[in-house]
Amino acid sequence: MDYSGDANRWGLIAKSFLICAANMGYDTAMENPEGVTGDWVYHTMQPPRAQISAFMINFTACGILFGFGVYQEHYETMVLREGSPFTRASSATIDLIGTLSASLMTITAPFVMAWVKYFKPRNVIWAGGILFGVASVLASFGKVLWHFQLAQGLLLGIATGLSFVPSMTIAPTWFDKRRGLAMGFISAGTGIGGLVWAPTISACISNIGFRNTLRLTACLATTIICISGSFLDWEPSMANHLAAKNEALSPVTALFKIPLPDWQTAKQPKFILQAASTIFQSAAYYTPVFFTVLYAKSLGYDEREGANLTALSNACNAVGKIAVGFISDRLGRLNSFFLTTLLTAIISLGLWVPSTLVGTVDEPTARNLFISFTVLYGLFASAFISLFPVALIELFGVKEIPRMGGVFYMLQGLATLVGTPVAGVLVPGHGVLRDANSYTPVAVLVGASMAVAAVSVAGVRAEAMRVPGHGLWKWKWKL
Repeated sequence: MDYSGDANRWGLIAKSFLICAANMGYDTAMENPEGVTGDWVYHTMQPPRAQISAFMINFTACGILFGFGVYQEHYETMVLREGSPFTRASSATIDLIGTLSASLMTITAPFVMAWVKYFKPRNVIWAGGILFGVASVLASFGKVLWHFQLAQGLLLGIATGLSFVPSMTIAPTWFDKRRGLAMGFISAGTGIGGLVWAPTISACISNIGFRNTLRLTACLATTIICISGSFLDWEPSMANHLAAKNEALSPVTALFKIPLPDWQTAKQPKFILQAASTIFQSAAYYTPVFFTVLYAKSLGYDEREGANLTALSNACNAVGKIAVGFISDRLGRLNSFFLTTLLTAIISLGLWVPSTLVGTVDEPTARNLFISFTVLYGLFASAFISLFPVALIELFGVKEIPRMGGVFYMLQGLATLVGTPVAGVLVPGHGVLRDANSYTPVAVLVGASMAVAAVSVAGVRAEAMRVPGHGLWKWKWKL
């Protein structure tokens, strides 16, 4: 049926869809933001626009970054080849490429938060998109290992941070009741991106080589990130709040005025405990992501099958973020944060560690254990990414997200910068010819770090029940 001549009908259909979307999934932080007189379409359309924009940024920037495990496996096949950029390189030095990118993605957060507070967020994201392409192209011309560490590691990490940090701190200001679900959807972009990009990168490396693969992803990533960033902006009342604070700042001052919490806040137990949980969880979180392909190879899987396991992990990652986000809005965001962290520790110690121990004597059992670990780790560990900004808002308030987001995301990056290389050092030898037992120390490290993080999150939840000004606790079920 042709509706091309019936503009009114299409208008009614569109309006009905938007009303349903607003009622079912999209809720702004305030129904009528103070001092804002926008029209109905803007206030109805902007939350889903911000959500989709942030999702696509995560899908592209983080999806490609976390597909580094495929590159790492390929780079390690070149370790024993004379004349390659990776000749005689250790696992730790190759892993440093991915570690630098993953850690700098969030270490840059205080600066990124300063810039998105003063300049338009889209300008910061555009800079990130362009730098992402430049870094990937530079890496494609690398001749020695440090070229890749600099371009595919350091520069790509900074580029990702310029787009990822705004997507995770600006988008939640548009939501309140369904903030957990909204952030679950947004952060699922990372998992879905990995699901798409990991096998795509693997196929491209096999067919056109890793250098042309880097150039191809550079073009695609720059385009998608820049287009997506055009639609992300602060929620109006938050924008007014920031504008009032920025009146006395010049552009030069704004570049270097880092938003930091005051000393009174930083010495609170909930701040210290949240910092501890962030450090231990971040130190462990990315290690299984980067070592999936290599550990799979120790169990007899080939490169393609290892990439498929990475894709499986990313698929579970996406499902877990959305499901946990949905549940957290009902069960409580801090409750969900604690339960998923505890389950992640149990899964790591109960599945991955046994898999490494029996891998050399009972390969089928080790494979089954590792597949189970891959699925469950993807489902539950993923909540660390989606619930992290939500937990900060629950603890410190939405108006504090520029200050708290910058500091805690920086702690994430610093912990990643330490944790993942330590894991790489724990894996002995060069090249990819290792047995499953070689990965036992890594699996134990991940499980132990997650266990400490779970204890810290439990402390955070307890502190959230403290009555302000009295020092007493009052039990609250939904937190």
